[in-house]
Amino acid sequence: MTDLRERRLLVLAAVFLFLYCLILTLSPAVREKSWDVSYHFSQWIGLLVWMAVFLLGHRFLARRLPDRDPYLLPLASLLSGWGILTIWRLDPSFGLRQAVWLAISIAALLAIVTTADDLSCLRRYKYILLAAGLFLTALTLILGTNPTGAGPRLWLGCCGLYLQPSEPLKLLLLVYWAAYLADRIPIRMRIFPLLLPTAFVTGIALLLLIVQRDLGTASIFIVLYTAVLYIATGKSRVLLATCAALTLAGLTGFFVVDVVHARLESWANPWNDPSGTSYQVVQSLLAIANGGVFGRGPGIGSPSLVPVAHSDFIFAAISEEAGLLGSIGLLGTYALLLTRGLIIALRAPDTFRRLLAAGLTAYVGIQAIVIIGGNVRLLPLTGVTLPFVSYGGSSLLTSLIATGLLLAISTHARGQPAPLASFRPYYVLAAALGAGLLGIAFSQSWWGIIRGTDLLSRTDNPRLSIADRYVPRGSIFDRNNQAIDVTIGTSGSFKRSYDYPPLAPVVGYIHPTYGQAGLEASLDDYLRGLQGNPTSLVFWDRLVYGTTPPGLDVRLSISLTLQAQADRALGSFKGAVVLLNASTGEILAMASHPIYNPNQLDALGSLLARDPTAPLLNRAAQGAYPTGTVFAPLMSQLESGGPPGNTAMVALYQKLGFFSAPQIRMPVAAPSLQDSNAQTLRLSPLQLAVAAASVSNKGTRPAPRIALAVDTPQQGWVVLPALGDAVPVFFPDVAERLADQFAARYQPYWQWTGAAPASATPASWYVAGTMPNWKGTPLALVVLLEANSPSEAQRIGQQILQFAIRP
Repeated sequence: MTDLRERRLLVLAAVFLFLYCLILTLSPAVREKSWDVSYHFSQWIGLLVWMAVFLLGHRFLARRLPDRDPYLLPLASLLSGWGILTIWRLDPSFGLRQAVWLAISIAALLAIVTTADDLSCLRRYKYILLAAGLFLTALTLILGTNPTGAGPRLWLGCCGLYLQPSEPLKLLLLVYWAAYLADRIPIRMRIFPLLLPTAFVTGIALLLLIVQRDLGTASIFIVLYTAVLYIATGKSRVLLATCAALTLAGLTGFFVVDVVHARLESWANPWNDPSGTSYQVVQSLLAIANGGVFGRGPGIGSPSLVPVAHSDFIFAAISEEAGLLGSIGLLGTYALLLTRGLIIALRAPDTFRRLLAAGLTAYVGIQAIVIIGGNVRLLPLTGVTLPFVSYGGSSLLTSLIATGLLLAISTHARGQPAPLASFRPYYVLAAALGAGLLGIAFSQSWWGIIRGTDLLSRTDNPRLSIADRYVPRGSIFDRNNQAIDVTIGTSGSFKRSYDYPPLAPVVGYIHPTYGQAGLEASLDDYLRGLQGNPTSLVFWDRLVYGTTPPGLDVRLSISLTLQAQADRALGSFKGAVVLLNASTGEILAMASHPIYNPNQLDALGSLLARDPTAPLLNRAAQGAYPTGTVFAPLMSQLESGGPPGNTAMVALYQKLGFFSAPQIRMPVAAPSLQDSNAQTLRLSPLQLAVAAASVSNKGTRPAPRIALAVDTPQQGWVVLPALGDAVPVFFPDVAERLADQFAARYQPYWQWTGAAPASATPASWYVAGTMPNWKGTPLALVVLLEANSPSEAQRIGQQILQFAIRP
């Protein structure tokens, strides 16, 4: 019955890994939505090695340990196979090495169950084994190396194979602790006679690790020692003392040791330095967010963006491609393995094997929780490996030897278990491990679902630009369907082309290094296909292809004919122009100079960011300039019936929209303070243009618009309504009186100028608009120059306005 159950479970694991391997093979076709691609086949070598070694292991165990636990080998096989395929997907060379180590590790497992009948030899030679482990660990201080060529020299290497002695040292310490405590507990139950000898030996191991700066393994040793000592004695003071010691060590390390300070700081405040010390943590959270509930799919995500994804952050890699459901499946596999380990411990025939089984279970569980907790920002990073799954021959060897020891103990767990003084320590250990796994699941749900949208929209999320290479982004057109920004190329090499570069400060850009700006950022959901497409289509494409549907085209209110005229008129001046339909609020032209060419961001991006003339800034909507005397003509007319009080002036400014940011689908400047002093008021040209439109629109301020419509797959072009409402500012007769007072001679428009020459940034304004009785399109215009030259502002404005009102 044991053999049959184990065989069936191994078949289930094989089916899962076969499907996983098949999806990895087909993933290039899924990603590029084409069968004409290069497929991935090398990972099948890893699967064949996995099948061979575990088939051999199953047959050997069936003969050698007929009464073993039937769940341990299938659970260990599933975790190690999942790990090999994930590592192979990230780096085939590492995957091949891991497959070799898997064969060595299974051989070691079989050797353990062959030679260790009742494990008495381990108990008898505990001092010799521990001394050998300490010697090998100490040897790394002299002969140590690092396979990467940099970093702590924690390995002993020869002929391309590397062993990290601190990994098997964990097992040797567990054997020593279990043997020593099993011999002493029946004689002495006082804590200090038990504590001092074991603490001394453990202290030597910790000292070696601290000298090597392997602080992650050192912390694992401390927690493991605490767990074994608590299980053996049942004394709660052991837990309290360890918590106090770890807290003290953490505080001391934070203020004294640079590595500890950096890790605790990056854990507590990862957003302070997301591209520096916190880069790994932030990229791990981005990978988890990208996975969401169902994951991107094997081979379709971008887990290699997380540093050391094949080792320290392999859980983040799995989360991105398997999602929350796959990660919970992985956590559930660990939970079942830990449950079987604790059951074996409780059924063990003697105290030594009981303590050893409990210690081995605690080792797997604690190390898994510590490293996964670091991936999901539940705990600080420690730099240890995920048992069975992470890349690392020493780690895999240690994990499978631990499995072999548990299998050997489980064979003798069929008879009468040894007397047990109290079940409480085992319940506490089970509760602690369960709480850790549950906390990880909740933490991943938080980052992957609740915070997922916010994380994925971060400008430092490189997955967006990778997706843009495979999914065509929607185009941006002007009001006459002339192209402004379009996507060119084929799947896998899509790129953005900017057909009217002078509009770049307004329309912005999307770039893998510099992120997004302008309308490319504010309209991103439509252009990326997340909004406007049916929810079912978005869900289906994410589920099957791991990407969004093709992006949707957006039509702007901009007229490239008028835009070109505005750019020509503004020329080399630093400033901005806003021309809009005074009735509908549609922006017909928006110029911001100096300009830049977004097609040249690869070469000039870093220079543009440092350019003192700020060409990346959309001065028309994001600039805030002193108004100076621009309101003097307006105020003189409004005060003709007597000067309005401060309260009335604040109310008027509020109606004109001076104290609130314009509600429009584009980045805009922050609102001004509620100050009625016109000399200190700072406005964007867009704010002033919308306010000026009320003079040409019979006293009503329109709601501004720049995105007119989106081309949806089901309904065609759908109008995007204004985000705000029109606001009455003046009575129609007041607006008509204002227009008449400032009407240009022999022209169908009104105008006035103003300046703020004494400010830190000189500003010259030209404000104009068509007369209220104008039969054509009612227009409002604002020209802003960063110079003390109102006459030049007027000349530029008149040139634009006369072009706009021509028949």
